Amino acid sequence: MNGATMMELSAPVRDAVPAHDGAVRTSPAWHALWTRSHCEQLVYDQLAAKGFDLFLPKIDQWSRRGGLRHLIRIPMFPGYVFLHGVVDRASYVEVLKARGLVQVLGERWDRLSTVPDGEIDAIRRIVDAGVPALPYAFLRDGQRVRITRGPLANVEGILVRTKPNRGLLVVSVDLLQRSVAAHVDCTWVVAA
Repeated sequence: MNGATMMELSAPVRDAVPAHDGAVRTSPAWHALWTRSHCEQLVYDQLAAKGFDLFLPKIDQWSRRGGLRHLIRIPMFPGYVFLHGVVDRASYVEVLKARGLVQVLGERWDRLSTVPDGEIDAIRRIVDAGVPALPYAFLRDGQRVRITRGPLANVEGILVRTKPNRGLLVVSVDLLQRSVAAHVDCTWVVAA
């Protein structure tokens, strides 16, 4: 990138990128990078070394190898890494050079699909809270709820299953058609 960092490439005044509706995008947005199977960390490491702002959410999962159970960290959304910034043609080309990358989701470099900030914030809050989370089938229907207390306060999602005092909050990334579920206390949930 000729010594230029991602911060220089994404300066709003220099590199305004057209948005989907033809308007000029001057603020950074979240984009989804589709990777080859099991290449999420490889793509993340390469692009992070070039100065890109990335997010690779991971969850803990039990794995059985050699008859022993091990707790391992796996990507929350297998096959995807999130990129934050204003993407111009030069930075788009740099992203495409990453080994293990299939494509950046969208029509072309100046019409990239975006992931809403609220969805990324909810995923980040689940990861930061350290609550048990597991991949979950993508949902559109169901009761939309907001958590009122605890480490996930103000996170919105879909309440799928409830027990007397425990429920499952599903947070979805519409663009990827993937979801993640976290256990929550049902007494902390209100309709959104």
